[in-house]
Amino acid sequence: MLTKDYYPDAELIRNYVEGDESSLHRLIDRYQTRIFNFIYSKLYDRDLANDIFQDTFIKVIRTLKRGKYNEEGKFLPWVMRIAHNLIIDHFRKNKRMPRFDHPGEFEIFDILEDDQLNAEKSIVKHQKENDLKLLIEELPADQCEVLKMRIYQDLSFKEIAYKTDVSINTALGRMRYALINLRKKIDEKGLKLLDR
Repeated sequence: MLTKDYYPDAELIRNYVEGDESSLHRLIDRYQTRIFNFIYSKLYDRDLANDIFQDTFIKVIRTLKRGKYNEEGKFLPWVMRIAHNLIIDHFRKNKRMPRFDHPGEFEIFDILEDDQLNAEKSIVKHQKENDLKLLIEELPADQCEVLKMRIYQDLSFKEIAYKTDVSINTALGRMRYALINLRKKIDEKGLKLLDR
C-alpha cells in the first residue's frame, strides 16, 4: 500500500472528484509551498499572496467539481496557470483606465505604464492595448474614425473636423458618443479597465 505522499496526482484528483475530500488536502499539502512562493514572488505582499492562493484553490475546486479538468498528468502547471491568471487580474484591477468625462481628458495611454515593467505588468499592458483596439474597432465607423484620429494621430478637433468634412461640434459629438459607447462595451465585456 502506498503512503499518501506517493499517490499520483491523477489518483488523488479522481478520489477527490468521487467524494474523498482528504485527497484534495493531500494535493494542496504537496504543492502549497511552490504555488505560494510563485505567487509571492510576483506580488511581494504576503496577505495578498495568501488571498490569491486561496482564490486559486477555489477555482481549482470549482473546476474539479464541475468535471471540467482534463487529466494530462499536468496538475501543477494547470494550478500555476490559474494562479498566474489571478495575478494578472489583480494587476488589471489596480491599474484601471481613468474615467473620461470630457473628450479632451481621455488619453488611452494613461492606463499604460512607461516605467520599467516586470513581466506581469508587460503582459497586462499588452493585453489592455489589444482589448482597447478591438473594442474601438467595434464602434460605429464615424465614432471609430474620430477616436483613432484623436488618440493615435493626436489630431485636434479642428483638424478632425476638416479631415472628416464636418463641423467641430459634430466631431466633438462623435468623440463623446465614441467614449460613451466604449465605456459600455468595456462594461459589457467585463473588462477591468475603468475606475469604479
